[in-house]
Formats: sequence, structure tokens, C-alpha cells
Amino acid sequence: MNLNKLQPLLAVLVLSGCATSQPTYLNNGEQGLSIDCSGEANSWAMCYEKADASCAGTGYRIVGTDGTPAPKEDDKTLGVDVGNYKTRNVVVVCK
Repeated sequence: MNLNKLQPLLAVLVLSGCATSQPTYLNNGEQGLSIDCSGEANSWAMCYEKADASCAGTGYRIVGTDGTPAPKEDDKTLGVDVGNYKTRNVVVVCK
């Protein structure tokens, strides 16, 4: 199999498993971080790990969260959450 054909697929798989953060400003002028850990390969725990790493271990305060709630067992197809793209965003302020 040609490795060049696999490179774009590998890039997508690697990127889908990463939490990203970017600086943001709150309404009161305080600077915070907006952390996006959306996707099937991520979790809320990954958001909080990224917050901890981004705040250099000094701790953080959660200002807000937004995301797709986990589906009820009855909403799954054959016991699996098929086709639902999970969004997870956390805004934190480093201490």
C-alpha cells in the first residue's frame, strides 16, 4: 500500500484526538482560555488535563462549559453512539 495515500488519513486521526486552547477575554476584562476538546476521541477529562497543562500547574477556575450531553442508552443504535459528534468546550481562568 502506498504510504502517500495514508498520510492524509493519519493527519486527520492525529488531529481529532487533540484538545486545543486559545486565549479569550471575559466580559469583565479578565483573560482566560477557551479549550476545545470536541470529537469522539476526546473526553471532558482531556479538557481539564489541557487546562491544567496550559495553566502550568498553578490551578484554574472553570468559568463555563458547553457541550453535547451524552446520549441515553435508549438513543444508541446497537448499544453504540453512532454518528453523534460530541462538542466539548471549557473556559477557564488560570490562578
